[in-house]
Amino acid sequence: MKIRFDQNAETEHLQAISFYESQQKGLGGNYLNDFEQTLSSIISSPLRFRVLRPPDIRSVSLDKFPYKILFRVAIDEIQILAVAHKRRRPDYWLVRI
Repeated sequence: MKIRFDQNAETEHLQAISFYESQQKGLGGNYLNDFEQTLSSIISSPLRFRVLRPPDIRSVSLDKFPYKILFRVAIDEIQILAVAHKRRRPDYWLVRI
């Protein structure tokens, strides 16, 4: 299944990598590994994750970092709407849907 990032979601993701790498060498890579594992889970079975906002916005948390991926499943793609920190600005991403 194809993955399509909202432009803002891609920026959030890249900023998180940069932030963690600036905190400690290699930490950005650790974040990226966690993100990619979570994304693989989404790709393999996107409908297993809970609906955060009806009818179709789903959310899944990264295992080791305080971020969640907000997405929806379209006919032929998974749309990544936000890569959001779990403790900052809740629901800021709603303007993207």
